[in-house]
Amino acid sequence: MIDTSLRLTMLNSNMSKSLDTVRKDPLVDRLSEKYLDKIRDIKTIDEFIEDYDVFSYAMKAYGLEDMTYAKAYMHKVLEEGISSDDAFANKITDERFRTFAEAFNFEQFGEATTSFEEVQQGVVDKYVRQSLEDQEGEENAGVQLGLYFQRKASEIKNPLELLADPALAEVARTLAGIPNEAAGADLDVQAAMIEERIDIEDLQDPDKVKELLVRFTALWDLENQNVSASVPNILLNGNNMVSMDESLLASLQGLKLGGF
Repeated sequence: MIDTSLRLTMLNSNMSKSLDTVRKDPLVDRLSEKYLDKIRDIKTIDEFIEDYDVFSYAMKAYGLEDMTYAKAYMHKVLEEGISSDDAFANKITDERFRTFAEAFNFEQFGEATTSFEEVQQGVVDKYVRQSLEDQEGEENAGVQLGLYFQRKASEIKNPLELLADPALAEVARTLAGIPNEAAGADLDVQAAMIEERIDIEDLQDPDKVKELLVRFTALWDLENQNVSASVPNILLNGNNMVSMDESLLASLQGLKLGGF
């Protein structure tokens, strides 16, 4: 298996091409076309949730595929919206539910909800990105986690928000050196450990996020015994040559030797 860091670098070297490949996949293309054809005609929460093609597609786009079965739960999320501080979505620790309710804001916009671009092509774009991450995860969970962390990092404002999302929590614990056995420990204790070892403000800086990804992928490979004997500067991928940033390579090699 290719090193996690190298695979992540390959994907990021031409992310638009990576996404376009997924977008053109026959199954993804068919599901996306079906979603766009049907979403425009949906006017109520009940219609939305009861249309499996539309609802399951939207749930996957927002990383909530595992909750597609929970129709009553999601109905409550959508019905109460996000306007009130007491709204159900605002009380759920996992921020993904609030993001979903904000996009499909039937509580505020009613029948006009599905007319917005964010709910049409915006959801398709999210679905394609999520599909890319899922596909990569089938080969290497570390790549999937890295892509997700890269996408969500700028939205994080404190350690508890990291811990509220299972995938982000795994990345944060890896970076902070918190063992899996401690995952069930008090959240405030874990948050303090993360805050001590990760500068949360760095998550707003793309360059700092890149550095954190170098750390994460190196640690992930070490923990999962997915480290190659050597790391080439140039990767051969089919007929395409993918260059690796020299500073990234140096950082990665240093990390594998315990140099971070």
